[in-house]
Parts: sequence; structure tokens; C-alpha cells
Amino acid sequence: MSSLDWIVLSLTLIFVVSYGIYRSRETHTMDSFLLAGQSLPWYHVTLSLMATQASAITFLSAPGQAYTDGMRFVQFYFGLPLAMVVLCVTFVPKFGQLKIFTAYEFLESRFDLRTRGLTSFLFLLQRGLSTGLSIYAPSLILSAILGWDITWTNIISGGVVMLYTIAGGSRAVSHTHLQQMAIITIGMVVAGIMVVKYLPNDVSFTDALHVAGKMGKINLIDFTFDLNSRYNVWSGLIGGFFLQLSYFGTDQSQVGRFLTGSSQGQSKLGLAMNGLLKIPMQFLILLVGVLVFAFYQFTNPPLFFNKTAVDKVRKTQYAAQYEALEKKHELIQKDKHPHIMALTEALKKEDQTAIQQSRVVLAGFETKVKEVRKEAENLLSEANGGDTNDVNYIFLRFVIDYLPAGMVGLLIAVILLASMGSVAAAYNSLASCTIVDIYKRMIRKDDDSKDYVAASRWATFFWGIFCIAIAQYASRLGSMIEAVNILGSLFYGVILGIFLVAFYFKNIGSRAVFYGSILGEVFVIISYLFNLTAFLWLNLIGCLLVIIFAWIIEYTWPQPASRKPSL
Repeated sequence: MSSLDWIVLSLTLIFVVSYGIYRSRETHTMDSFLLAGQSLPWYHVTLSLMATQASAITFLSAPGQAYTDGMRFVQFYFGLPLAMVVLCVTFVPKFGQLKIFTAYEFLESRFDLRTRGLTSFLFLLQRGLSTGLSIYAPSLILSAILGWDITWTNIISGGVVMLYTIAGGSRAVSHTHLQQMAIITIGMVVAGIMVVKYLPNDVSFTDALHVAGKMGKINLIDFTFDLNSRYNVWSGLIGGFFLQLSYFGTDQSQVGRFLTGSSQGQSKLGLAMNGLLKIPMQFLILLVGVLVFAFYQFTNPPLFFNKTAVDKVRKTQYAAQYEALEKKHELIQKDKHPHIMALTEALKKEDQTAIQQSRVVLAGFETKVKEVRKEAENLLSEANGGDTNDVNYIFLRFVIDYLPAGMVGLLIAVILLASMGSVAAAYNSLASCTIVDIYKRMIRKDDDSKDYVAASRWATFFWGIFCIAIAQYASRLGSMIEAVNILGSLFYGVILGIFLVAFYFKNIGSRAVFYGSILGEVFVIISYLFNLTAFLWLNLIGCLLVIIFAWIIEYTWPQPASRKPSL
């Protein structure tokens, strides 16, 4: 990176972090540290919800996902607006009525402490693991750019966020989210404009989209009902609905965001706007990835996008073999280029026969490219060891190779800010759950508010260390945006099932839901390990299994009336 890039990057990060800490300067109580005093307007709630969900994984991995697999990933979010409606009608009024700090406090009043503890544990496990992935994403950037050891970049990335979260609590998190989303939006729009600018002079924005579409990348909608297909309308509307309902309604990293609203109305409006804005936002991020794919149809792409891995193999005895593969790849791209131009001209003339002929020829070239890339991946694996999935590096490599000085720094800042937003909210939620559901409820019940604030800071520090440790293993998981959603799907369905039983099945008691949720979680994990269905459906399966098992247990092994909680 140039000196200008470093200046832009540094000033952007310093401004956002300083602003957040400045706006949160006060003597903290437990309420202000964990929930920002429940004083924020709806637009703060909306942007904070979006910033928490839109981690660095979103901006780093999603364009690469679109480059390799097209835009069908957007269907993942189709259930989100429906989930926001259910949350506004059911969850927000109930949580607001109880004046709670965490979502899991409600479960003790409905069931018992054991059920509250189990659900808190499932959340802490899932959120701690997924936050490790969010820390790894910006570490990937710094490691690729500077050649730093990934261990130290994980420590730095996670540590900086930990410091300002400890200092300012939830208010600092919310105020930094506001600035982060503004800078992120500007950065991604500029990135899309720059990709179009670098296209050949005789290739327009619409030409690029048409070429990408004919090569199978604008596959937005798939109505095929297939349980083994990860992304289609039905998995998005049904499986995605249950995932989003559980994520926003039972995951403390999101519940803690909408509980900061100054009233139930502000919280509901914040959730509703999140439901309206998230799909267009994700569409535009994926569109950037498709444009990068179109750009590389007219410009030779790297054989392998992870430059650090390539530099390592060049220093081994496999260097000559890799160089030979690069030349082979370059020749394929050279032969492919005239057919890309022929497809572009055919599209302009709407010559369907020529379009179809070009598509067939280009499909053959794509097969050859995949074969050479497979050889390169095998060689890299043999030379360097470890994972050879470079989907997370595609957008990053384009940014570094082609964007002008200053723009590289801004786009790196966008990805780092996205990570900081999601990681800070996760740290805050992990601390909230640890202190409210475990420390305050089970260990130290009678401390004053200042002691709980101090304990919250220590809890933030502990979870920061834990998540940084998890980040060391994230490189083995392939596409990070898929990995983090798979991880959520292993737990969210079961957690949602517990809450739905609490809301709608008043005759089911605590013992039934406790054992039903354990059985449901076991079945979900088995389904994933044996690859019985696409991961989005695990949310629906987990939710239904908890309800079914709890109902069966309740009516075959009834809880003594004297031990049932009052409803």
C-alpha cells in the first residue's frame, strides 16, 4: 500500500473509534454499559443491527462468493422481512414488558433457571466461535498486504476492538456503528463504480452484466424445491426465515442492539427498516463480485488469488511447476478472450444463435480453467499445506492490484470497520450474557451496579481472548460467509424452538423443553455431520424437533404440577 493509503486507512479508523469513545464518555451504570441506557432512536437501531450482521466476512467473502457461484446467495435473505414482522409483533413487546438485559432472562420467568442456563450456554458457544471467524477476516487482509504472521494479525485485529468495547460499552458500539455504516456504504459504491470504470472502453455496465449473466453468474432466483440445494427461494423463505428469526430474536448480539431503542416503537421501526434495507444491501455487495468477475473476463485473472500463498510456493522446489501452470492458464485466457468479445457483440446485436455458440465455447474454456486451477491448488497444498480455497481473496486481490492510491486504503478501512462493528457487538453481547445470566444470577447476586460494570469489562476481556484464539483456526473453513452461517444454523434453530415453546405452547413445562432441546441439538449435529440436508434447513429442523420432542416428553413424562412454573 502507498503512503496515501496508509493515511486514509489510519485517519478513518482513528476517527470512528475516537468518535465512539467520545460519545460514550460518562460514568457507566450496568444499564448504560450493556444497553446504552435504552436511549437510542430508530435509525441508530437500524444501522447498529445492520453493522452487527454485516461483518468483514460480508464485504470480503460475499463478492468472492458471487464471483465463483453467482448471485444466488441473495436468496439466503428472503426470509428476513417476514422474520422482522414476527419480531415486532411478538418478541419486542414481550422483552419490553419484562425490562430485561438479555433475551434469556425471559426463559427463567417462563421455565426455570436450568433452561435459561442451557440457552445461554448455546448462545455463548455459537457466538464465541463465530466471532472468531469475524476476527479472522480482517487479519486475512493485513496478512495478505503486509505479509504479517496470521497469529499476530488476529491478536491486533481482535485486541483493538476489545479495547474500545471495554472502554465505552454498548453506547460506544452503537455510535461507532453509525459512522461505520456511512463509510462502508460510500466505500462499496465507489468500489462498484471503479470496477465499471476499468472495463474496456467499448464494454458498458449493461454489457458486463449481460456477459456475466450468460456465464451463469446472475442466477438470482431458483424456484426449484431441493433440500440439498443450499440457495433457492424455498430454503431462503423457510430455512432463512427461521435462521433470521432466531438470529435477530434470540441472539444477544442482535437483541442487545434493538433493546437500546428509546421505546418499543423505536425498536420496532429499527427492525422494520433493517428488514427493508438488508436485501438491497446484500444484492449490491454481490453485484460488486459479479462485476469483478466480468472485469476478469476482459483482463487476465491470477491463476490463484491468494498472493501470499503464491509467493511462498515460488520459494520452494515447486516454483517451476507453478510457473508452468501460470503460463498454461495465461494461454487459455488468451484463447478465450476473442470468444468473450464475440459474445459481447452477439449480445449487442441480440443474435441468439451466436450467443448460444459463444456460451458453448466459453463453457469449454471454463472447464479448462477449472482443471488448471485444480492442478495449482494441489500443487499449493503440497508445497504449503493447509487450505487452498481462495474465494475470500478474490475481491481483496482486485482492490490491491487495480484501485488507485487512497482508494485501496478506503476499501481496506471498509472491511476493517465492518469487522469492528460485528466483533464489538459480539463482545458486548457475550459480556452481557455472561454477567446477567451467569455471574449476576448464579454467582454474585447482590453486588452494586459499579461492581457489575467492572465484571462486564473483565468478561469482555475474557471473551476477546477466547475469540482471538478461535480465529487461529478459521483458515481451515473455506468460504467464511458460508462457514459463519453454517455455524449459526447448527444452534439457532434449537434456540428459536425454545423461545417458540415459551411463547406459544403454554402447557409445556421446563423439564420437557430442557430435554427436548438437548435431543433436538443432537439430531441437528448428526444431520450436519452426515450431510443429510443443506444447512439452511437445519434451522427449521432444529426448531421443529425441539417443539415435537418437548411435546412428546410433556405428555409421556409429565412434570409434577407443584414443580411447573406459573404461566
